Amino acid sequence: MEIIRGSARKPVSTDRLVEIFENNFASSEGVLYVGYPVLSSSDESVSIDALLISRDHGVVAINLVEGKDAEAFGELQDDIASLLDAKFKQHKVLRKGRRLLAIPETLTYAPLLDTDEDEDAHRLVNDTNIVDAIKSIEWADSHLYESVLSVIQSISTIRRNRRRRTNVRADSHGAALQALEDSIANLDARQSKAVIETVEGVQRIRGLAGSGKTIVLALKAAYLHSQNPDWKIAVTFNTRSLKEQFLRLIETFVVEQTGEQPNDNIEVINAWGAPGGASRTGIYYQFCVENGATYQDFQQAKNRYGYNKAFAGATSSAMSEVKTIAPMYDAILVDEAQDFDPSFLQLCYHSLTAEKRLVYAYDELQSLTDASLPAPEEIFGVDTQGKPLVTFDGSVASQDIILDKCYRNSRPVLASAHALGFGIYREPDKKLGTGLTQMFDRAELWTDVGYEVLAGQLEDDHSVTLSRTKSASPEFLENPGKVDELILFKHFDGEGEQAQWVADQIIKNLTEDELRPEDIIVINPDPISTAKQVGRIRKILFDKGIPSHLAGVDTSGDVFFKPDEGSVAFTGIFRAKGNEAGMVYVINAQDCYSSFGEIGKVRNRLFTAMTRSKAWVRVVGHGANMEALTREYAAIAKNDYRLEFVYPNEKLRARLRVVNRDMSAEEKQKVKSAKQTVSTLVQQLAAGDVQLDDLPEGDLQALRELLGTQ
Repeated sequence: MEIIRGSARKPVSTDRLVEIFENNFASSEGVLYVGYPVLSSSDESVSIDALLISRDHGVVAINLVEGKDAEAFGELQDDIASLLDAKFKQHKVLRKGRRLLAIPETLTYAPLLDTDEDEDAHRLVNDTNIVDAIKSIEWADSHLYESVLSVIQSISTIRRNRRRRTNVRADSHGAALQALEDSIANLDARQSKAVIETVEGVQRIRGLAGSGKTIVLALKAAYLHSQNPDWKIAVTFNTRSLKEQFLRLIETFVVEQTGEQPNDNIEVINAWGAPGGASRTGIYYQFCVENGATYQDFQQAKNRYGYNKAFAGATSSAMSEVKTIAPMYDAILVDEAQDFDPSFLQLCYHSLTAEKRLVYAYDELQSLTDASLPAPEEIFGVDTQGKPLVTFDGSVASQDIILDKCYRNSRPVLASAHALGFGIYREPDKKLGTGLTQMFDRAELWTDVGYEVLAGQLEDDHSVTLSRTKSASPEFLENPGKVDELILFKHFDGEGEQAQWVADQIIKNLTEDELRPEDIIVINPDPISTAKQVGRIRKILFDKGIPSHLAGVDTSGDVFFKPDEGSVAFTGIFRAKGNEAGMVYVINAQDCYSSFGEIGKVRNRLFTAMTRSKAWVRVVGHGANMEALTREYAAIAKNDYRLEFVYPNEKLRARLRVVNRDMSAEEKQKVKSAKQTVSTLVQQLAAGDVQLDDLPEGDLQALRELLGTQ
């Protein structure tokens, strides 16, 4: 029995009801929602005090009486039952003909009343008989349990609003994708808690890519708006193509809950923003306007702080100009927080009303280098007394939620992406003695995100074998592999051969495999060369009458897929983030094997590209590096997608960070110049053109010390 607590407007009776369920129904299969859902009638929106969905007892709506006044309790039960009836009848799976199968029962729980009334099926209960009253309710249609949950969570509404698939063959890719989507019908318990349970203050939601963070934030924003339509709420993010997705999801959820469109108090808003109206504004831009701070656009900030620090510099500079920050919102929800510098989270925090309702969600391993964000104490700082403004010490329930299940990527796809990202099976580097390109300082992060130790020890200098757990990577995610292999690495002789193969496969996907254009993404890992690199493939598709588009170039920055136009999406790696598809093609993957001064960066790009896939992923490229990458993947598959390696000690991890660090263009040039100088000196010494005695003794001694020689 999962108990999920939303906004409780009757705290005393709510706490008592929760205690009763914890003591008497702990072993029952079901969910008890408190303060959820919000149901709409023609007159008003009604928040149900408590709703039980039980495999054994069906749907039971429980009205709570805080004091001793239970007047008109029967009428209130009728209203709630009618609203639930109307909601359920919209879904064919919950009715047979005109007869509703999931008939809701109602109770009124008044812990301070001594009476047990049962007039015309309107039951009024207290502490002595509520357990018996619930247990006396039997449900003959328990097989509908998951369907009822899906309706209550509004997930079925999202699915109903999608274009219906018209699959002819039961063994096609389209049919396999449909079955996969059907299997992901409900939010799991942690996702539901993340949606409904809200704290006063800061809340953190962590999880891998594909764990449902975006849909959780959209649901959460809609729930907060439904409960508090007068609150000013902002939802923001880094990847602009997420904007359309958030707008659609939030509108769907709010209409489902309240029967009305969301009002202007809820905004889906860019992080940076610029002048030009509601479509261009952003959190940072509004901060500058409201507080009289100097606004910097990207070009100005890049010139002043550098490309990678542009936004961090702009936000930090704006806050430093303001002594007293004006509150702009009652709640701010931030997706993709790992892509923001902590300074932006600070700006959001200080732009809130006194309750500081900030929810930030991020991918725990998006960067692959370590936990992607610092601890909250480091992000938000301390007050005038030196006490941390924000801390997650476990004292507040649901303040820090980890979504450990991955519903996008199957075990083979996710484990392969991690193995390649970290270089688990990469050919060992002669200097370092390991193929690893990077590794966590905190080994326990592996188990936090759903891996288990099969053999060895997860400690420095110990061999270890890791595998995804069945609960963290549900087995049904591998079912599309029965139709076609989930992962394929393929090497070609050149770009032309690669382009022809990818185009032929896309044509086959659309004409034979029953996939739709929006089921396909083609990703080029290098964002700078993407427009040029995808040109050949798009030309072949165009000649075959298949439209395609380059996301963010042929479309606005807020649009990724174009399902109404039957167009296939091509993209660079940055715009791909936050999006997903059944079939993902990663082209020019040879660029991700190794790259001077940025091996960690290019490996991260391959990891990110592969994890966009809900089912199948095709990694293709050409040249010697692609051959090496293909051999690396073969080792992963041979080991049944287990990660076997020696955990590097602290000294080696530090060397990995130095040797494989991401360098700026200036750093790369310095290293190349130094290499050339050393190479020239060695050649001159070997040829006798220069003698050691010709070199300054001080420089020679310093060189000996740096090289560790006597």
